[in-house]
Amino acid sequence: MNTVSVSSARPGMFRGYRFLRAALVVCCALAVSGCSTVRGWFSSDDEEEVGPAPLAEFTPSASVERLWSASAGKGEGRLGIGQMPVIADGRVFAAAVRGGVRAFDLRTGSQAWHYPSELRLSGGPGAGDGLVVVGGLDGEVVALDAATGEERWTAQVGNEVIAAPVVGLGMVFVRSNDGRLTAFDVRNGERRWFWNHEVPPLSLRGNGSPVLGPGYVFVGNDDGTVVALSAADGRPLWEVPVGQQEGRTELDRMADVDGQPVLDGTTIFATSFKGSTVAIDAPSGQAMWASENGGAGGLAAGYSVLVTTAGDGTVYGLDKNTGSALWQQPALLRRGVSGPAVQGEYAVVGDAEGYLHWMKLYNGEFAARTRLGRDPIRGAPVVADGVLVVQDTDGRVAAYQLGQ
Repeated sequence: MNTVSVSSARPGMFRGYRFLRAALVVCCALAVSGCSTVRGWFSSDDEEEVGPAPLAEFTPSASVERLWSASAGKGEGRLGIGQMPVIADGRVFAAAVRGGVRAFDLRTGSQAWHYPSELRLSGGPGAGDGLVVVGGLDGEVVALDAATGEERWTAQVGNEVIAAPVVGLGMVFVRSNDGRLTAFDVRNGERRWFWNHEVPPLSLRGNGSPVLGPGYVFVGNDDGTVVALSAADGRPLWEVPVGQQEGRTELDRMADVDGQPVLDGTTIFATSFKGSTVAIDAPSGQAMWASENGGAGGLAAGYSVLVTTAGDGTVYGLDKNTGSALWQQPALLRRGVSGPAVQGEYAVVGDAEGYLHWMKLYNGEFAARTRLGRDPIRGAPVVADGVLVVQDTDGRVAAYQLGQ
């Protein structure tokens, strides 16, 4: 049955930073360097036994074709970093925790080049201005020639890089896990400026990439705010809360803007772990509307619909002009749903069992489903030229197009 109804809950993967760093993934405990595992904070034993919602039965109304699949190398496994590829100039660029960076043809999947590396590459890649840039778990930043894969320059930041670097406006912008944004010269990697933002004692593991606008850099922060910076010098221009840091405990106060905000025309959209989504006039910082539907998974924008995923797996379709909920799809509860993408007239998300789900943008009903593999899809799918590309935690990359 293809149902669309109402449900609510809270996300299940967290990062404690500075004095405490912990990562929780639905149904598994993460243990990585510098991290400690915390059990029993967020659900009772009875809740843990519920498990993911069974796959809903429906009659497909859209056909999906896999164009190709390939390996990017050793995937993120249980690191909880949500690796995803990037598409630029007809190529797919994908990084692996072990295995370097690879470039694939968007349509055929043929490998154009491979940059081998022993670095634990985690944050990236980002692409633009003829570069592919990737970050590492030890703070490395590596810039490669997008055409050949040759190393152009390297740099270093003070903490792990989980978010993909962003290239544009003559600079490379790198978000590190200590709350710092660093701008490097795109030509030679020289540091131009940096900006610090305090990170709460407890926050989600991971953070979204910054978003570029004409002369602006927009950053979603772990304290639940979005900040606009001057791209020229990193000077703060405005700050708007998305999720309020309210509550008696650090857990209650978690309000991360963890997914990458979306710039649509002159409006910046952002969503928070607190379950709130806001629309902000980008030049002025004036809040335009606020919605109580959202989550840490991030956003995707269609022509008139904004799609966001809550931590419990509910997928929402919001009116871009008002923020009102157009539909809710609760059939993916507890399935570890990724951030969304928009492909044509459909919203697409991945889940922790390796499935991809296509939903109609206008009403949220399921239209198609396929499975990449048995490993989780934690990073949001990406779409370019009508082709959707996704990467799972085993490092497998695949491309899909909608049938005619």
